[in-house]
Amino acid sequence: MKTPIVSFLKSYQEKSPVRMHMPGHKGAGILGFEEMDLTEIHGADELFAAEGIIKESEQNASSLFGCPTYYSTQGSTLCIQTMCTILCQDAKSKGKNPKILAGRNAHRSFIHAAALLDFDIEWLYGNSDYLSCKVSAKDLEKEIIENHPTAVYLTNPDYLGNLLDIKSLASVCKKHNVLLAIDNAHGAYLRFLESSLHPIDLGADLCCDSAHKTLPVLTGGAYLHLSDSLNKEWKSQVKHFMEYFSSTSPSYLIMASLDAANEVLDDTFRKSLFECIRYVDSLKNTLVQHGYTILSGEPMKITISTKDYGYTGNEIADLLMDCDIYPEFYDSDYIVLMPSPYNTKEDFIRLEICLCEIERKKAILTSFPKLECAQKVMNVRQALFAPSMKVDISKSLGQICSSVIVSCPPAILPVIPGEIISESAIEVMKYYGIESVRVVK
Repeated sequence: MKTPIVSFLKSYQEKSPVRMHMPGHKGAGILGFEEMDLTEIHGADELFAAEGIIKESEQNASSLFGCPTYYSTQGSTLCIQTMCTILCQDAKSKGKNPKILAGRNAHRSFIHAAALLDFDIEWLYGNSDYLSCKVSAKDLEKEIIENHPTAVYLTNPDYLGNLLDIKSLASVCKKHNVLLAIDNAHGAYLRFLESSLHPIDLGADLCCDSAHKTLPVLTGGAYLHLSDSLNKEWKSQVKHFMEYFSSTSPSYLIMASLDAANEVLDDTFRKSLFECIRYVDSLKNTLVQHGYTILSGEPMKITISTKDYGYTGNEIADLLMDCDIYPEFYDSDYIVLMPSPYNTKEDFIRLEICLCEIERKKAILTSFPKLECAQKVMNVRQALFAPSMKVDISKSLGQICSSVIVSCPPAILPVIPGEIISESAIEVMKYYGIESVRVVK
């Protein structure tokens, strides 16, 4: 597969050009990669008006994912904002006020999009712990019937690696004629499994992938995917909507990495992925035999419920970091490890040795504080833009939240801007070490 963006950048670099254009480092910076860092000069195309090399590269990505695919150099945040714009425009085109039924573990960028676009949210809490929002098709249908949303927005996979039954959830959404958008930030690789688990393949209407999280792409590289069934009008305007929120100086280094990834995904990635999954499965089995509790879920995450082994996630993380092994996420209850095909066999051996050398202790029996459904008194936009002040958690009871509070997104949000801070929300925030909150004055 051709890599037109990479080819252009290399060709330009080989000319030893006189760079009378941005950026200011002129290809002679101190980090070593500056020669490949350009702006929208002649021939370099434009991300949001792509007609040349970027358009060709995005078409290559589209063929790999089996649907219209667009690049973001601002992570899934830009894609989430764009998806929300499409959901709002679709509702308004049908004469309805946008109201999105969303999993309570939505990323903070979804909340910020609600403030910017001024749409209403109804929350799905699911039936699980603080970091998960497990929603069944039956649960979803009940909420759709009761709340009459114009769209549904869910996170899949979640931070712990839990997977929803997207196929059945999409079927419910189609039955009730509401669009389904999925934050698939952690699951770009799901398209390349033996049987695809990618949300678009399972029936979602819109989806974003943080390519940089699981594919060989620089941080910030992401995809926005639209299903073939989505209204053509929104496909024709998607770049226009992306411009609402994007920088006018997208990174060519990030675009080049997305472009180069196409060749890898088309060639060797599946084979490398399958081999990595075998390493992950083997490690999980070894850890279970050693006494660890491993959560089931997506194949490329290793999520350990550490209290069963006698430690907090923070304590296990400290022991790993003493071995120069750095986890993705850890808190009081879990540690999340995110390997990829670019980890070596030796990496897995080091990880196994380190974890198995930790002596098992008596299980810690403390559990999550119960989070009750919150009372909304203002919409998100009103609360986020209202005059606010920072207060200690102990003094926040009964006040109106005006900021997004979460220890590590995406997670169940204890309180949303516009909601009254309850005793249960305070207990959750204390449990996760959150000491202060912004409230409406």
